[in-house]
Amino acid sequence: MTADPETARARLTARRDELEKLSSISAEDRDAVELDQQSVGRLSRMDAMQRQAMAQAQERARTAELARLDQAMRRLEDGEYGWCVTCGDEIAAARLEVDPAAAVCVECASGGNS
Repeated sequence: MTADPETARARLTARRDELEKLSSISAEDRDAVELDQQSVGRLSRMDAMQRQAMAQAQERARTAELARLDQAMRRLEDGEYGWCVTCGDEIAAARLEVDPAAAVCVECASGGNS
């Protein structure tokens, strides 16, 4: 049984909205760290730089996930959602429940259909 298109669309859209909101919230943390020795000590600056690096890494991960969600939406629109892009078999509903943007079945993801 393939995934219900409306349920899949709702889940993909909700996840996309969540990621965009997180991206907006963390925008300030990704900004350049100002070098101002008067107001920020060396350790505070190092902490700020570490927060910036972590926020940038999280943004890269969000961007990658957004791309996966967009690809899943395209598969949904093309009537190919829920089918493995590698082998063509149906992707288990439980897998899509955990990761609605999954493009491959468990067998292909584990390297079984290389």
